Amino acid sequence: MKKSGLLISAFLLLAASSAVAQDIRYDFDKDKDFSKYKTYKWVAIKGAELPDDLTQRAITNALDAQLGAKGLTKTDSDNADLYIGYQTALGQEKEFTSFNTGWGYGPGWGSGWYGYGGMTSTTTYGSTSTVYVGQLDLSMYDPTAKQLVWRGSASKTLDPKAKPEKKQKNINKAVEKLLKKYPPEVKK
Repeated sequence: MKKSGLLISAFLLLAASSAVAQDIRYDFDKDKDFSKYKTYKWVAIKGAELPDDLTQRAITNALDAQLGAKGLTKTDSDNADLYIGYQTALGQEKEFTSFNTGWGYGPGWGSGWYGYGGMTSTTTYGSTSTVYVGQLDLSMYDPTAKQLVWRGSASKTLDPKAKPEKKQKNINKAVEKLLKKYPPEVKK
């Protein structure tokens, strides 16, 4: 019984710690030659959820910097090679955290090295909290082919009390990780 309790506690700890990690996913059209894309234009995604103006500027500034580092140039022209849009989502999840007071050997019976040790009892404490999870979805559309060619998503737990500098740092880090493997290597 104690062994299964220990396994459950270990699983919950692992699940709680993995919730803090940033989750990055992306997909792309494997038939496209991404080296031909040189320019992009920001477009609004119809019906997309967007954050407040300050956060929108922080996101677009971070994306512009990373896309520029990847060799793409922003333009306002409708003749851009890519139309790029993003949307955000904010969700709430419950997080359960537990810990115990420890376990070990206590007084036993028998004598000398041949005696048997006893186990001490433990107490497990638990608490729940609300965790905010933010998600940034980025879509790249080829207007000439009229096809979505790349889509990526970054999600991470957020601290609603974070200072603006910390928020900007988190956005920059999320965007950097999101575009880390852009342009994708297409095997022929």
